[in-house]
Amino acid sequence: MITVVAIMTAGIVLGYFLKNRTELIKINDKLVTWAIYLLLFILGVGIGANEVIMKSLPTLGLKALAITVGGVIGSIFLAWVTYIKFFKRKES
Repeated sequence: MITVVAIMTAGIVLGYFLKNRTELIKINDKLVTWAIYLLLFILGVGIGANEVIMKSLPTLGLKALAITVGGVIGSIFLAWVTYIKFFKRKES
């Protein structure tokens, strides 16, 4: 865990000193995007190779759908409440 914190801290410090180099930031954005794609691909390979997950995929898929729909509905509801409470202008 200390390794993760140390690497994150080093990245924050490096980013602070390189924040004015826009070309480097653009390159970094592309590298981060491709790193995320690679990690997602490797995650997919890991899931596809795991027999337990593959056998229980229909059940997991239904649960994931229920969690996703609940999260979206909850987010929309709370965004609406926040808008009404803090951003909507009161009519006089």
